[in-house]
Order: sequence, then structure tokens, then C-alpha cells
Amino acid sequence: MAGSPYLDGLKLLARRELSELQVRQRLARKGHDPDAIDAAIARLREERAIDDARVAEAIARTATSSKRRGKLRVRMEIERAGISKDTAKRAVDEVFQSVDDEALLDLALRKRLRGREAIADDREFQRLYRYLLGQGFDPDRVLHALNARRSR
Repeated sequence: MAGSPYLDGLKLLARRELSELQVRQRLARKGHDPDAIDAAIARLREERAIDDARVAEAIARTATSSKRRGKLRVRMEIERAGISKDTAKRAVDEVFQSVDDEALLDLALRKRLRGREAIADDREFQRLYRYLLGQGFDPDRVLHALNARRSR
């Protein structure tokens, strides 16, 4: 028999920040009654144990500082956690105020080039372009950064 959805929710949140949707899904997988889940979520939200804005900012900080992701990718990660588009946009805008986009892109590119200064050929250029777009960087900025490192 499963315990109380409220206590199970607290245990989940003690391990890591989760969005409301993530907690709901996990509680449902544990077999809790939907009405009991709603009550537990309401209580957790009231106690600020669940706060999607806080979760969105945490995801954004981690994605930029550790994973060196661009704005678009960070926003997608936040939305994938079940957080609204508006909250995701606010969190990304907030975090990226203190982040240098160009430096972030340069770090991601440097890591891929593994110490080399120039891009070897067109195939590598295209591969790097696809990689950096996948990391959520703006296409125009990616082209500018790659063209600056293209071997002549």
C-alpha cells in the first residue's frame, strides 16, 4: 500500500527540484488516487515546496553554467519539464541577463575543436553548425563564430 501522496511528494522534492507536472506524474505512477494527488499538490504549492518558477531558474542556471547550452535549448528543457512557456521565457531571460552569450558559444565551440583554432574543412564546419544549433544557439551567431574560425 502506497503512503500518503503528500509525504511521497515531499520525499521526491527532497531529492531534487521538480516541476508540478513531474511530481504529479511520479505520484500517479506510484498508484495514488487523482483526487489525493490534487490535494497533495495544492498543499505542496501552498508551502512553496513546489514552485515552477524556482525550478525553471534552477534548470536554466544548470544548463548554462554546467552544460553550456544556448537560450533556445534551455527554454525547451524547461518546457519539457512541464513548465509553462511564459514561466520558461521569464526564467531564461532572467538567467541570461548575467550570461555572456558570445562567451558561452565560444566555450562550446572551443570544447568541440579540442584545442585547435581553425575548422579543418566544410564537413567539420557543417557538423559544428548542426551541433551548436542543437545546443540552442542562435543560427546567425553560430555562422559568425564558425566563419571566424574557418581555415583559409
